[in-house]
Amino acid sequence: MCLLDRLVGWTPERIECRARNHRDADHPLRSASGLLAPCAIEYAAQAMALHGGLLAPPAAGARPGYLASVRGVRLAVARLDDIDGELQVRAERLAGDANQVLYGFVVADEGGRTLVEGRATVVLNTPLPLEVATP
Repeated sequence: MCLLDRLVGWTPERIECRARNHRDADHPLRSASGLLAPCAIEYAAQAMALHGGLLAPPAAGARPGYLASVRGVRLAVARLDDIDGELQVRAERLAGDANQVLYGFVVADEGGRTLVEGRATVVLNTPLPLEVATP
């Protein structure tokens, strides 16, 4: 599932993307109540993953990672599906090393009004346990 429509720009410290599918009736994260604001975290996580891929050395490729935690999340709206125009998705690398990265993120409306913001920790290069078949 790719929620981002386009990359606007990036530096080693930050990334900015746009999305316009938040109003789609068949959005994969939409519930019976609509596309709820916490789904903006997934938009931000995808921007962070894209940022990691862009920073990776060409021969190495992107490193596997997962969203370990989100903190300080502020929701200024209840839903995203009633927001007109594109969503602005920005993430800024605040700290990190080879094993984890701390990002600050903001999802805003087309006019720049903050809809959802917070911080997220991404853990990298952590192998997931293989599923063991039981007899």
